[in-house]
Amino acid sequence: MKSRILICNDDGIYSPGIASLAKVASRFGDVRIVAPDVEQSSMGHAITSSRPLRYRRTPLPGGFEAYRVNGTPADCVALRHIFMGAG
Repeated sequence: MKSRILICNDDGIYSPGIASLAKVASRFGDVRIVAPDVEQSSMGHAITSSRPLRYRRTPLPGGFEAYRVNGTPADCVALRHIFMGAG
C-alpha cells in the first residue's frame, strides 16, 4: 500500500515550490495538495471561524490532484478528510 501524502504550505496554491515538492514526494506515495488560495505567511496555526470555508479543485503543473481553500494552512489540514478520506 502506498503512503498518502498531504502537501500544504502558507505561501498559497500558486507558489512556485509546491508543485516541485509534490513531484519529489510522488516517488514515495500518492500526493494531494491542499493549500490556501492566497498567501498566508505567519498564519500556520490560525483557524477560520468567521465565514464558511470553500474549496475548489485547481489544476497545477504536473497533473497533481490539488485544491485551493479560502482559509489558512491549518484549515487546509483540518479538511484533509475530504480529500484523503478518514484515517
